[in-house]
Amino acid sequence: MNDTIIDAHAHLWLRQDTVVNDLPIRTLENGRSLFMGEIRQMVPPFMVDGVNSAEVFLSNMDYAQVAAAVITQEFIDGIQNEYLAEVVSRYPNRFFVCGMCEFRKPGFLEQAKALMAEGFKAIKIPAQRLLLKEGRVMLNNEEMMAMFHYMEERNVILSIDLADGATQVPEMEEIIQECPRLKIAIGHFGMVTLPDWKEQIKLALHPNVMIESGGITWLFNDEFYPFKGAVKAIREAADLVGIEKLMWGSDYPRTITAITYKMSYDFVVKSPELSEGEKTLFLGENAREFYGFAGLPTLPYIKNMSE
Repeated sequence: MNDTIIDAHAHLWLRQDTVVNDLPIRTLENGRSLFMGEIRQMVPPFMVDGVNSAEVFLSNMDYAQVAAAVITQEFIDGIQNEYLAEVVSRYPNRFFVCGMCEFRKPGFLEQAKALMAEGFKAIKIPAQRLLLKEGRVMLNNEEMMAMFHYMEERNVILSIDLADGATQVPEMEEIIQECPRLKIAIGHFGMVTLPDWKEQIKLALHPNVMIESGGITWLFNDEFYPFKGAVKAIREAADLVGIEKLMWGSDYPRTITAITYKMSYDFVVKSPELSEGEKTLFLGENAREFYGFAGLPTLPYIKNMSE
């Protein structure tokens, strides 16, 4: 495929060392982590130190001919703002990074303002983690709405993953109504394998809202490559809101414990369910326009030793 490919949902960290729902998450060895009470293969076993660095990702990107990536965040990895600021300063043409605040308790507005002052062009909210046992953090509460207005005024993008189904869709509708110029990217393709996923997709009927597919191969992991169910879902979403509102994302590195990085988009390239023009938009052009990527490299195909 000769078109520009951009990954709209990936992760980087130096080390996982955090707590979610009172349960620890810690980097171990051989790519494993202690994850909320059990040991999980967090990254491939050859990443023996558990460091999920920009340099290793760039090697994967170059091999798979992925020109650029959006680095999002999740509470399970710990807040990575300091490292991501370093990453984008070293590789400004390859990465677009999202800052993240401690949204699980009040005080995040000032944190967000500080991140924007430092140059972060997007803020990430893992909203599925805000359904806390001590009480739900509403996306339309006073402090959240103040932050969204502040972001809208400064053209800062909101990257957000929502709880299953339509749980947080009414809150999102209010945010979109109050901040119609706020650019929003909704992740995990609406949690596509769960009921009411299309309620999240339909948010992209609003002009400044996009949907990205980070984690779609994880969600369809049971059927494995070539992920025909995932392609069917992309087709259904495109018919619902238009292919121009959808972006490919890998959820690197977690998904490459099961498949290679290239396989995380290759199933789309090889599918007959989408036209070549639709693949071009979904795999890169939509993300290029939405995030403002420029000066991207042209990456040659390198033959494998097995070919």
